[in-house]
Amino acid sequence: MARPDAKHDATNAIRLLEAEGIDFVRHSFDPEAPNGMEIARTLGQDPTRVFKTLVTMGKEQVGRPRGHYVFVVPVCAELDLKKAAAAVGEKSVEMLKSKDLLGLTGYVHGGCSPIGMKKPFPTVVDETAQMHERILFSAGRRGEMVELAPDDLRRIVPYAFADVIRL
Repeated sequence: MARPDAKHDATNAIRLLEAEGIDFVRHSFDPEAPNGMEIARTLGQDPTRVFKTLVTMGKEQVGRPRGHYVFVVPVCAELDLKKAAAAVGEKSVEMLKSKDLLGLTGYVHGGCSPIGMKKPFPTVVDETAQMHERILFSAGRRGEMVELAPDDLRRIVPYAFADVIRL
């Protein structure tokens, strides 16, 4: 569980994890870290175990609004947009612009968590997460991550596993 003194500065993600009684560990790092690989190195973690949260939009179609989708992928890999689209049943997806992230999710670029977004979106976690007992991802602010079991994440965020990366 999180440190008892950490409640006063909890993010939405941390509050939800605590409310569900999910076992997790908080990790802090320099919020100015330039990328996920550097964050993994700073935390002394295998980069295949440290994940980033990416938000995409589906192709605009007549008669239906654009869908938004969340992908959780290792920091050492890139989201394959073709695989991502197939995983969510879209013809294509594109990355959401950073300037639109806060309004849509409640999170800023570099601090986006799959937990605690303003509203739920279909979520896909790269299948490589299944190789790890625990994974790390953003706690909902720059400079902070949470570590927990992939199955515990599913208790808060329904998701599917799929191969959505290119290494």
